Amino acid sequence: MITRLLSAALVAGFLASVVATGLQLALTSPLILQAETYEGGGAHSAVAPSAAVTFASLIVPAHAPSQHSHGGHDHGQADEWQPAPGLQRMAFTGLATLVGGVGYALLLAAVMLALRREPNPRNGLVVGVAGFLAVALAPAIGLPPELPGMGAAPLVLRQFWWLMTVVATGLGLYLIAVRRVPLTILGGLVLIVVPHLVGAPQSLDTVSSQVPPATAAQFAARSLAIGFVFWAVIGLAYGWAWGLFGRAAGARRHA
Repeated sequence: MITRLLSAALVAGFLASVVATGLQLALTSPLILQAETYEGGGAHSAVAPSAAVTFASLIVPAHAPSQHSHGGHDHGQADEWQPAPGLQRMAFTGLATLVGGVGYALLLAAVMLALRREPNPRNGLVVGVAGFLAVALAPAIGLPPELPGMGAAPLVLRQFWWLMTVVATGLGLYLIAVRRVPLTILGGLVLIVVPHLVGAPQSLDTVSSQVPPATAAQFAARSLAIGFVFWAVIGLAYGWAWGLFGRAAGARRHA
């Protein structure tokens, strides 16, 4: 069973990363390159923006490595190694997305196992959409995916709020969708809302960013759309691969 689970997760993560990487390169990478021109630093303005920023928009929205501290630039990191523009950057974008895809496919498998849900495309899609809601959409309400050159709160604060939001939203969805009694539904709604009542940490710098608001909004919308496709493909592909490897194992036993 462990071999079957790992194999299905690898297939799901690979397929999701291929689809997501293609969408990233077509939809969000041009916006990242455009935003870099507002920083005036070209390829040296951010650390691997295509790999880090776009990948972060799928996995950890608003946690892209930012060179801002209360609106200022951290020039001490400007000399760090980063993939070169072009093929190398594309390769690292794909690699980062692949690692995330496999990791989240394993997480989805663990959730389905814990919930005792039979892995199939339908159940996989349901759990995948729940993963998108908890990991991408809910945190993006307070911390939308960021472009290079945009002000950001300290990374530790953003990470803490993101983790709190993901855990609270995941538990809330479980109480609402799985337990399904009035008390747990109420508790789930409270858990989902609490992180947003607390409020996400925001940058103190609200004027120095030269990125047009329309570009930033477009990037956030496209990133979330890609995130939805990413999670949906993981769920569908995991359910499909689980059945495929199960049939293959059954055929070998009867051979």
